[in-house]
Amino acid sequence: MLEKTPHPNDGLSSGPQLRQALDQIGQIVLDGLRHGHFRCAISSAIGKNNRRDLVIEAGKSHKFTIPEDELPR
Repeated sequence: MLEKTPHPNDGLSSGPQLRQALDQIGQIVLDGLRHGHFRCAISSAIGKNNRRDLVIEAGKSHKFTIPEDELPR
């Protein structure tokens, strides 16, 4: 069983959506490496109220909406 390694941003304050997005990206990479190959696309845009819409596409799409004030500085 793989142990979870510390994430480089663990010491930074971030909102729950950002944390979930980073965890999802990490899981996609690990699953792809176990499988042997994978393709992933990540895109972002500024939406309503200065929120960041982050979309991760890897087989299926995952969308996260991250408020600007929850981004680490």
